[in-house]
Amino acid sequence: MINLAANLSMMFNEVDFLYRFSKASSQNFKAVEYLFPYDFSKDNILNELNENNLKQILFDLPAGDWDSGDRGIAVDPERKKEFEDGVHLALEYASVIKPDNLTCLVGKLRQGVSDSQARSMLIENLIYAAEHTAKAGVSLLVEPINTSDIPGYWLCNTDEALSIINEVNNPNLKLQYDIYHMQIMEGNIINTIENNLDVIGHMQLADNPGRHEPGTGELNYPEIFRMIDSMNYSGWIGCEYIPISDTESGLAWARDFLN
Repeated sequence: MINLAANLSMMFNEVDFLYRFSKASSQNFKAVEYLFPYDFSKDNILNELNENNLKQILFDLPAGDWDSGDRGIAVDPERKKEFEDGVHLALEYASVIKPDNLTCLVGKLRQGVSDSQARSMLIENLIYAAEHTAKAGVSLLVEPINTSDIPGYWLCNTDEALSIINEVNNPNLKLQYDIYHMQIMEGNIINTIENNLDVIGHMQLADNPGRHEPGTGELNYPEIFRMIDSMNYSGWIGCEYIPISDTESGLAWARDFLN
């Protein structure tokens, strides 16, 4: 069974954030995800989840100054304390909102930091985050992202992400596999999912090029969905795409999964 979660950072952006929960529910979504909740009160978000009978699948750890170009801080040795503080802020929200997962965006390689320094810092930070999220009963995810959309993003392929996960060696840390990002970086989507389903904690989708709805690009989503369904994947797939037009008119591809 294919379980789709609406990504409220990208979908239903015709309305302000707190109104997107009801929009998602009106289209028969049963779960949501988004980048960050931190500009809103925990209670307001919880109220929207409850009022609309929605499950919170994930949100991201604080990722630095987003407006200034940060896309995570986990590979920056000078921001270790900031990262740790962010873990605890995320867990404060998680204690109320109750997501299944928290995602770590690792960030871009800062000038003056070597690859080996970045890798060591990331592992140290993920060990810290995995221990604290495990105690709170929330899974931790790490996500490789393509370097066309985010130049300099340090973690950009599946093999390196799996190597990091193995070195952290905490079963609470899983892979967030974004089909769109990995199609750009490496392709081989179906085989990669099949070979690593045991370590994939969450998936996300969009077509390529354009990062729009499935069916607008080169990816064979009917076959990808068929394969995922045949493997009895019990997790969620986040719809992290940019609607070509208004969100609702672009949901024809998802109707069989939402009804």
